[in-house]
Amino acid sequence: MSQSIYVGNLPYSTQEGDLREVFEAHGNVENVKIIRDRETGRSRGFGFVEMANDEEAQAAITALNGSDLGGRTLKVSFSKPRNDR
Repeated sequence: MSQSIYVGNLPYSTQEGDLREVFEAHGNVENVKIIRDRETGRSRGFGFVEMANDEEAQAAITALNGSDLGGRTLKVSFSKPRNDR
């Protein structure tokens, strides 16, 4: 079962391919989505990565939380269910 990971404090210039490359060093990446502003299309500075299983997801979180990407310190954790507005 795939596991969704929240990735925060991304540099605004980060592309989905860049984020995929960083996470692939820790396991099989199934999907990458950087959240963008609806009006401008600019990155909102966070995204989600889906890893193939819990073990790979935990390895990626342990290795990447607090690491540097483009001069910014990443915040990486298991994603939480979205609350309805």
